[in-house]
Amino acid sequence: MTEQDVRRLLEAVRRGRLSVDRAVERLRTLPFEDLGFAKVDHHRALRQGFPEVVYARGKSPAEVAGIVRSMLARPGSHNILVTRAEPAVYLRVRRLTPKAEFFPRSGVILVRRSRQIHGRGLILVVSAGTSDIPVAEEAAVTAEAMGNRVETIYDVGVAGLHRLLEHRRQLAAARVIICVAGMEGALPSVVAGMVAVPVIAVPTSTGYGASLGGLAALLGMLNSCAANVAVVNIDNGFGAGCVASVINRL
Repeated sequence: MTEQDVRRLLEAVRRGRLSVDRAVERLRTLPFEDLGFAKVDHHRALRQGFPEVVYARGKSPAEVAGIVRSMLARPGSHNILVTRAEPAVYLRVRRLTPKAEFFPRSGVILVRRSRQIHGRGLILVVSAGTSDIPVAEEAAVTAEAMGNRVETIYDVGVAGLHRLLEHRRQLAAARVIICVAGMEGALPSVVAGMVAVPVIAVPTSTGYGASLGGLAALLGMLNSCAANVAVVNIDNGFGAGCVASVINRL
């Protein structure tokens, strides 16, 4: 339940279209609902502007579906996001609502209930290589689900920098840039040196042995000489999309 949903609820009570008892019933599971295996935080959208996101890895399809069912049962128009899901989880969620979409590369499930844009500008998601697209897609879908206009540029890493330079207008038009790279993680420094906006760097575990599962990219990004770079954890496309959305709403 978002702040807008609460305002509508109170307005309905004020105008006499909804009884106090019915309003109390709708608010009964705030701030959370205990399902036994999970405590669903129905209050999070009111606090943070977007509801709890379901991390599917380690949960059974039935558990993920139970959480999504609980969220669907509450009044509200917010989108529902599930990350790191397998196809079996999607099929279980799809039984609950035909609005569920699956993005197999990233494992994201999106139950789209609103297309309203809350962000003030464009979030641009840039990936260094094709192998980084799964993490980049997670970031892009997250940012879009949270009410932002999102565009993507894929496979423009430093091994062929001329590919990136073809997109200077898009880079200049963005309000926030998410830059996803594995190997040595050099691309965010290059991108940040071309723009005057925040660049959220996402290291990926893509690369050969000395990349150490993304640690080399992480350290490279943390040591960037570009002052407008901030870094999230390895393969954390969701975190980057969420932070970009918060910045874009300011």
